[in-house]
Amino acid sequence: MRKPLLTRRQFSARCAVFGLSFPALNAMLAAQATAQIIGTGAASMPAGRTVKLPDGTTVTPLGQGCWHLGQGGHPLAVEEEALRTGISLGMTLIDTSGNYGSGRSEQFIRHVIAGERERIFLVSKVEGNEVSGDGIARACAASLARLGSKYLDLYLLHWPVASAQFSGVVAAFEQLRAAGKIRAWGVSNFNVGQMEDLFRVPDGQRCATNQVPYSLNNRRIERDLLPWCKQHNLPVMAYSPLGGDNDLVIRDRTLAQLGATHGCSAAAIALAWVIRSGSVIAIPESGSPAHVKENALALSITLTPRDFQTLEAAFPGPFGAT
Repeated sequence: MRKPLLTRRQFSARCAVFGLSFPALNAMLAAQATAQIIGTGAASMPAGRTVKLPDGTTVTPLGQGCWHLGQGGHPLAVEEEALRTGISLGMTLIDTSGNYGSGRSEQFIRHVIAGERERIFLVSKVEGNEVSGDGIARACAASLARLGSKYLDLYLLHWPVASAQFSGVVAAFEQLRAAGKIRAWGVSNFNVGQMEDLFRVPDGQRCATNQVPYSLNNRRIERDLLPWCKQHNLPVMAYSPLGGDNDLVIRDRTLAQLGATHGCSAAAIALAWVIRSGSVIAIPESGSPAHVKENALALSITLTPRDFQTLEAAFPGPFGAT
């Protein structure tokens, strides 16, 4: 029995999740047809590769996470080379936290970015148990000291606290911003209800991003959080964009096949999918220069409508395969 066709409204909703409108989809199809006519591959036709934050700042859609770096997972010199390699390839957003390795991640980053701080969009985080009193200001000062920087480009609340505390958190962030210690602030691991509560408090709408897990095999935010963020022009920052330590997608045969077609790794395909809409920033972590180079290729890959169809069949989202 044939499945009924999607209505225009249903199709528009699906497209919205992927960051596409009817005109955008038509443009994509036209671009692919042109590429085939002139003999160029899709990978040679990259789209504009920046994401705009609410304050107008533009950042790379592909950064570097540093959760495990500087903590003995690889030789220190190798990890430093990996981070520098990513910076040289345009992955200039660097994400860390004061609690990664009890500050060792931030100390590690300090050595890599010394002398080129202005090239870097530096992100760190404060923990929920540090928000009372002047805790956010003290945590920020400690992070800045470990990083050897006078300011953070973005400071995030790592995990949600009670909604009753949001106004105090926002006020503390705004004080740091006014003092020039941070240039923007955001949150991490917030659901839609928490985002709505945040936006109700004074200055809550100054939130620059919500950092949450998002990957081909973890598409839960497509059900509600991702559309909500799109509606409010709020970029999402995707951690674990390759599935996380225990559920990596890079061994998937479909991704390997698409990688062979585009002349890149499975990881690059997975990352290109995550950043496809222009409103999501991916922050994969790697302590290997070779892997960083593979990841960076995602910036030059343009997935085709057929690629999207193949990936949707292999990794159905919360709405099921289309």
